Amino acid sequence: MLRGLLTDEEWAFFEPFVVETGPFRGRPPGSHRRVLNAIFWVARTGIPWHDLPPELGNWNSVHRQYRRWTTSGLWDVLLQALADGGGDADALQMIDSTIVSAHHCAAGVKGGLTARVLDARAVASRPRSISAPMLMACRSA
Repeated sequence: MLRGLLTDEEWAFFEPFVVETGPFRGRPPGSHRRVLNAIFWVARTGIPWHDLPPELGNWNSVHRQYRRWTTSGLWDVLLQALADGGGDADALQMIDSTIVSAHHCAAGVKGGLTARVLDARAVASRPRSISAPMLMACRSA
């Protein structure tokens, strides 16, 4: 069994938002709890959709449901409900990517500070030799 799945208390909060009530159209939906667990699993671990554990369902079905919920605005409604809930602040934690610092290698810099210093020195220094055409141009002036 996978760790970190929704508890019964957490599912009781999310269930009214994701379970559709009213007349059903087409095939009845699968387990929305499993789909929500799968979406939260991908968000928490950062894995690609293709690498979703089989216990959480078919990755393509989960991704399609995620896209449907995204276009319907469900995530905005859920976040607003969580904000309005006034529950324990430790229960809801989010990380804004603007405050996460990364090593310079993560930005694609090759060689780090040493390479940048050497590059700056090379640009600022005089050439060590002058090519023949340049020498002729300097003499004629």
